[in-house]
Amino acid sequence: MIEFKEVDYIHPNGAKALDRINLIIKKNTINAIVGSNGAGKTTLARHINGLLKATSGEVIIDGKNTKKCSVAELSKKVGMVFQNSNNQLFADTVKNEILFGLNNFETDSQIIKTRFEWALNFFDLKKYENTSPLKLSGGEKKRLCIASVLAWNPEVLILDEPTVGQDQVQKGKMLEFISNLNKQGKTIIIISHDLEFLWSLKPNVIVMTKGKIRKTGKIADIFSDDELLNQTCLMRPQLLDLWMKLNIKREPPADITKAADIIRRISGS
Repeated sequence: MIEFKEVDYIHPNGAKALDRINLIIKKNTINAIVGSNGAGKTTLARHINGLLKATSGEVIIDGKNTKKCSVAELSKKVGMVFQNSNNQLFADTVKNEILFGLNNFETDSQIIKTRFEWALNFFDLKKYENTSPLKLSGGEKKRLCIASVLAWNPEVLILDEPTVGQDQVQKGKMLEFISNLNKQGKTIIIISHDLEFLWSLKPNVIVMTKGKIRKTGKIADIFSDDELLNQTCLMRPQLLDLWMKLNIKREPPADITKAADIIRRISGS
């Protein structure tokens, strides 16, 4: 679905943000990009929807070179939710925010109506339909951004720090929502510092530092690598850390309830 071939990106000020990136992201997978601030995570993601174009090398999305595609073309296939919701919201009402992309990408009025109603209700925004997005809370703004992108049904969804401003209840809903989207065939890419949230999704992990990809692999393998964690200043997810300290050989499950059941069975209590 997505391929980076020897990609470099140099900012207009001369700073190199991506350095020899080679990466393949397969269709219908959940992927997480992790690393410290300034590692190049968001810069890499913005090459996927065409907001940035490689200085050298190629980015291929579903067989198409992004240098030969407009942002509008790529946005129909790749939806991105920015970290700061205020940088994405612009319409006068929640309704018009959701309808903007739909009206640009879809001509069938019945599909527009159906997708709009789905987005409004699924993200619990019905009561704010005629409210200015600027009057919403941080968590509500984040849900509106996701709703407005998913309304036009892109194949790839990029979420930049999706749990910012979300309480535990909303995080739980977000986990279920991402898992369901993946089951429906969507390719999900998450940029996040929330490693506990990522652990529950068990994504493929891409570790970045200083514009380079240091390692890719399963989340349990990545965060069991002490040398890598020390070099990239990443913290191990708490559940995996507990598992390793207890010297339990099997991989820990995705949530704490199942982990507690396993520990009780092992200990005989």
